[in-house]
Amino acid sequence: MNNMNKPKDIIIERVIRKFLSRSKVGYKKYGVTLKEDYQPLGKWLTHIQEELMDAVNYIEKVKDVLDWHDDSTE
Repeated sequence: MNNMNKPKDIIIERVIRKFLSRSKVGYKKYGVTLKEDYQPLGKWLTHIQEELMDAVNYIEKVKDVLDWHDDSTE
């Protein structure tokens, strides 16, 4: 990342680097860019749903490790 495009916020810079790295992993795994990946919209919705379900599971795991429970929802 050159200085003209470099974010002022180190957190944003870190996120951008992670996006670029993730893109490379996806290309290596699937052989196409996201732009080139033509799947039916329903398939994309299923991908999104599965990723969000995984995210909720990861959140619950971290809460369990931290022994943090929101008693208002149980």
